[in-house]
Amino acid sequence: MAQIVNGCGQATVPLRRFISIIVRYVEAVVSNNTIRLGSEALPLHEQSGYGRIQNKSLLLSPEEALYLAGRDKITLKGYTFSSALAAFSEKSGFLRRFLVYRDIRERGYVLTTGPQDFRVFRRGERPGTGQSLYLMRVISEREQISFKKIAAEVTAAKNMRKSFLLAAVDDEGEITYYEVKLQDPRETENLLTLPPVRGSWIGTAVVTTGEPNTAFDEAWIGTPLNTEHRMLSAVEALYLLKTGVLTIIDSPELNTETDTAEQTDPDELMQAEDKELAEKERVYADLRERGMVPRTAYKFGHHFRVYRGTKKHSEMLVHALQESSSKPMSVISRSVRLAHSVRKKMFFACVHTNTIEYIEFSRIKM
Repeated sequence: MAQIVNGCGQATVPLRRFISIIVRYVEAVVSNNTIRLGSEALPLHEQSGYGRIQNKSLLLSPEEALYLAGRDKITLKGYTFSSALAAFSEKSGFLRRFLVYRDIRERGYVLTTGPQDFRVFRRGERPGTGQSLYLMRVISEREQISFKKIAAEVTAAKNMRKSFLLAAVDDEGEITYYEVKLQDPRETENLLTLPPVRGSWIGTAVVTTGEPNTAFDEAWIGTPLNTEHRMLSAVEALYLLKTGVLTIIDSPELNTETDTAEQTDPDELMQAEDKELAEKERVYADLRERGMVPRTAYKFGHHFRVYRGTKKHSEMLVHALQESSSKPMSVISRSVRLAHSVRKKMFFACVHTNTIEYIEFSRIKM
């Protein structure tokens, strides 16, 4: 390492340390949300990736400026740390962004403002000498997460060859990081051919009658009642009806005082009992067509637990949603933590007109 020498040729202070001492006393000028330092502060950018250079000056974001001021690297003309925090916090969400900026910096990453809130570079890399690894959005624990919007953000990040992260800041300032991905789950070796079966509606379920058939056991469809009868859930029955496997030998009984002839459609009858049935049915059928085995995940608070191939343990929890749906981050956090605790991945399946998007949320350590 280069060193500063005195007149006698004796080494005194390492050059890097000397530069640090100089930069520490640089004064930044704050004007109209712009924080500017003179050319003497350029080592902050060249060594550690702070700010961006403009006309031999260094421009800092408010998060960068407050972080450097808090570490006594710079001073802010006319401001103390407290007054600068108050002034910068006039912009909504600043305190959360500052907490995340400080946390990521102290974990050894360089980050800059980006298309969402921040671009995070690989460890050891910075602007001009490396590529960013993540695009990050900062949110509160109560923020409503629009699945349609977040799918668009994930797609944009993927097109830029980056991963998309959410940094959720709770009321005590603790930060949890989530990676969000669009997934395409498939298991092409598990497609089964099922024989025709006949059944009757019993409430919102179907009970089939006939000789025992191991094909339905192998496909994990229905629940045997005895050697000749099997109960199908609503989503199973609708899937088998629409694939031509199931034939109904009689119709649901109607209460003629309240029901009309148009209500004999089983879809309508069951949707009156289950407002989420339309989305659940679409996702169930899609997972089956992908060669996967969906079963109820009621005990986990979600729609399906999903098995791949002949594996004995499910690998995914899937919750079916309309494409316009949103949920508070606190609800998503509970789902992800539960899935992780039982060694599963957490997917939200957003049902569009012609497609289904599977959005995976997973906690990560930075």
